[in-house]
Amino acid sequence: PNQTKPNQTMMFSFNTCRFALVFAVACNALVSATQEDPVELLSAGNYVILAKTGISTVPDSVITGDIGVSPIAGTAMTGFSLTADSTNEFSKSAQLVGKAFAASFAAPIPTHLTTAVGAMETAYTDAASRLNGVLNLGTGQLGLGGNFGGEFDKLTPGVYTFNTDVVINDTIYFRGTGTGVGEGDSDVFIIQTTGTLLQVKNTRVELENGALAKNIFWQVAGNVAVEVGAHMEGILLVKTDVLFMTGSSINGRVLAQTACNLQMATITAPVG
Repeated sequence: PNQTKPNQTMMFSFNTCRFALVFAVACNALVSATQEDPVELLSAGNYVILAKTGISTVPDSVITGDIGVSPIAGTAMTGFSLTADSTNEFSKSAQLVGKAFAASFAAPIPTHLTTAVGAMETAYTDAASRLNGVLNLGTGQLGLGGNFGGEFDKLTPGVYTFNTDVVINDTIYFRGTGTGVGEGDSDVFIIQTTGTLLQVKNTRVELENGALAKNIFWQVAGNVAVEVGAHMEGILLVKTDVLFMTGSSINGRVLAQTACNLQMATITAPVG
């Protein structure tokens, strides 16, 4: 496990919040207010989508950045109408502003992808291991939005730990520490959950005061679903699969240890 650096202090607080979803629920979210180092993506950061068992799209999706699958073959990238390059090292698609790579393509691509998948798995483990110091005792369905993470209680840099499913049921805000141009761009936010992540339709994740998508890490042990018209920000480090429904979008990366499925979605690599 990671150790707190000598020049860092760590503080813990419980935020107890109540939400009305289909029914009223209560939650406890444990927050670590330490200055975190970013999660290193290494070569996994070369891909806007990286998955182990496949990437599918219901046309037309718009993807800006490279995508890759490994150890599965290129036939697991479906709906793209891919056209192979003459080198057989990558393929192109009208839905893709970038290149598509697979473990079945010509050398050295399989080796590069194996390394990237290993980096993805290491990044997931790193994000999951960031410590809050004590066990989060929250039970029931948890939510972000409304009073917690919403306009009146914005998320500040640190680690947020949930031990159950997380639902984004309203617009949420990641608020950096910057007060001027170029400030706050090193602030790191880590959301950890042992459950699933659901972003409700037409909700948004917004960034303020210098916060950057490349420094927001969602470590999710279950699956992720971003519903119709919703907008996500950050790096999705997901143990299972990810679904983006019609008209949904992300400014970030999707690093899934099973599959990524798109339905006319927009996926854009973050700046930096």
